[in-house]
Amino acid sequence: MNDPIAYSDSVRGSVPGSVVVVKRHKLATRVWHWVTVVTMFIMIGSGIGILKAHPRLYWGRYGANFDTAWTTLDQWPGWVVTLLNLLTIPASYNLAISRRWHLLFALVLSFALLGFMIVSLINRHFQRDLRVRAAELSPREVAHDVKEHLAFRFHDPKRPGAYNILQKLSYVATIFVLIPVMILTGLAMSPNMDAAWPWLLEIFGGRQSARSIHFIAATGLVLFIIAHLALVILAGAWNEVRSMITGRWAVPEDVA
Repeated sequence: MNDPIAYSDSVRGSVPGSVVVVKRHKLATRVWHWVTVVTMFIMIGSGIGILKAHPRLYWGRYGANFDTAWTTLDQWPGWVVTLLNLLTIPASYNLAISRRWHLLFALVLSFALLGFMIVSLINRHFQRDLRVRAAELSPREVAHDVKEHLAFRFHDPKRPGAYNILQKLSYVATIFVLIPVMILTGLAMSPNMDAAWPWLLEIFGGRQSARSIHFIAATGLVLFIIAHLALVILAGAWNEVRSMITGRWAVPEDVA
């Protein structure tokens, strides 16, 4: 992701039309990002197909039609249900195919995340770019960052390639909390894994609780994706997408 060491293809202002370009995303990050984009799209769609097979969520070890659910699909707004229908994979109801797609890409997601974490520890990406320092968590710093985002200023002029605290917290929560929880709760719902690792099911309080937590983590990921896409558009979609393809990011006019 962001590399604090910047280089210039040319210096803005010294030559008409020149720009400042910084190294932003390393190859491992770019590959992991695009693999995850495809994987999450398919997993969300197939996950909706699985949810629709029994659109009721419970807490505890057991749950069936006549048990009390904490939420059901028919309680959700109509526009949400319509959107879920559009995203469902496959479009027509087929639980077996939804499960096959979901389990296949769960493997892709898991091994891609593992590979990304190993590489990011080796090249110190986590320590250098995503490390959250105590000073950054002060109310004053967080409030300042919120104000900057509300003013559509997303980058520090002194270090345009660095992550701000809101970015760090959202990426850390996604990489180290939401996705691992999704993977572990998915494993906890597998009878074979329950036989091999019975302690995993106990951690989440039963299969139905694991299913509910799986759904909550998936919802958190969807909200992250929505916020991420909105900020990409506001920050300059072409520049942001290009940086995730080539690794180079043109410093915006307001911070150059």
